[in-house]
This record gives sequence, C-alpha cells and structure tokens, in this order.
Amino acid sequence: MTDLVLSLLPLALGVVMSPLAIMALVAVLLSQRARVNGVMFLIGWALGVFIGVFASFAVLGFFEVHERNAPPLWVPIVRLLIGIFLLLGAVWIYRRGRAHTLAMAQASSPTEVTAAAPQLPGWLKSVETFTPTRSLVLGTGIFLLNPVDLSCAILAALDVRLAALDTTTSVLVLLVFGLVGVLPIGIPVVLVLVKGEAADPALHRIRAWIASHTSVLNAALVLVIAVLQLQKAVSALLAY
Repeated sequence: MTDLVLSLLPLALGVVMSPLAIMALVAVLLSQRARVNGVMFLIGWALGVFIGVFASFAVLGFFEVHERNAPPLWVPIVRLLIGIFLLLGAVWIYRRGRAHTLAMAQASSPTEVTAAAPQLPGWLKSVETFTPTRSLVLGTGIFLLNPVDLSCAILAALDVRLAALDTTTSVLVLLVFGLVGVLPIGIPVVLVLVKGEAADPALHRIRAWIASHTSVLNAALVLVIAVLQLQKAVSALLAY
C-alpha cells in the first residue's frame, strides 16, 4: 500500500496543480451569479475527475490487467507512450504554458477565459456570459479535455488496478485520489460562498500568483511524473 500511495502522490499533485482550471474558476467566481456558477463549476470539475478516474479503472478491469502474474506487454507500452507524451508536455508547459496562464490571468470576460484554453471546444469559446449550465460544462470539459490531467487520472487507475487490491479498497483509494483533486477547486468556491464579493481581492491575488509561478512548477511536476512512468515502463519491458 505504501508503494501505491507513493506512486499516486505525484499524480494527485499533477491534478491539483492545474493552472487552467484554477484560472477558469477564478474567472467564474468574478462573474455575475458567482456563487451558483462557482458551485456548478465545482460540480463539473468533480464530475470530470471522477469520470476520468473511474472510467479508466473500469476499462482497465475489462482487460483484466490485475488478474495476471505479470502485466501484459501493452501495459508498459502504454506507460512508455504516456511517459513520452508527458515528457513532451513538460517542455510545452514550460515554453508555452506560461503564455496561456498569463492570458487567463489577464482575461476579463468568459470569452477571453475560454480563448486562453485551446483544448476547449469551439462552441464553448463563444460564451459571452457564464450560466450555471455552461459553468458545469466548463468545469467538466477543462479536466476531461486537458490531456495532462486525464493522463494523471488514467495512470492513477492503472496503478490501483496493478496493486491487486479488493474492490472496496480500490474504490476508496480512488475516491481519496479524486477528493484530493477536487480540493483546490472547492476551497475558492467555499471562500466566495462565505465572503461573497469581499473575496474578490483574494481571488485576484490567487490569479496573479498562479500566472507568475504555476507554469514552472507544473512543468517540473509533469517532468517528474514522466520520468517515473518511463522508469516503470523500461523496467517492465526489460523483464520480458
């Protein structure tokens, strides 16, 4: 169990340190109907996290990777491909991610927020004002359509499957993993629910701090995750 927790920790941090998600949330919380829109964004983000984690867990269960003496060959190959993707992603985040987070930090309207998140679908970029429904969709989409966040969810589900835990324990571990991923979105929402417009200065400070620091930190974290996955993939492939 200790090895599993250690392998899940950087993946959870990869979800927690999602600059686009927090920037989008801050924009939602500074929009009209901030309280209801913030709650809907939180629900949408939670749906995205848990759909990503449990859908991956279910699909991997279909392939019965946990019921074999050794994982099938495709498992380390998948790790290798995801590791390479995350390695390239770390370089991209470092070189270009800062530009996107700065754009999110400077956004003053929903249109500018979604334009700064290139992975979002075109129809969402045309939103002029946040509504509860679109805030829900934005929260879900910004996780499921972010390849780095989704990769972390897939890898977490894979590690839990390979740990060969009983179903109840596996579900509990994934629930905790998901709750950790939801926490950074939940805290600002609760802040706005409690303080209302008085929370605006704190939200602006959060946005400014993320724009200044998170890209480098996120790139470093993604690099660590990539190296860990590449190490696991190479070790497994050499064992064949």
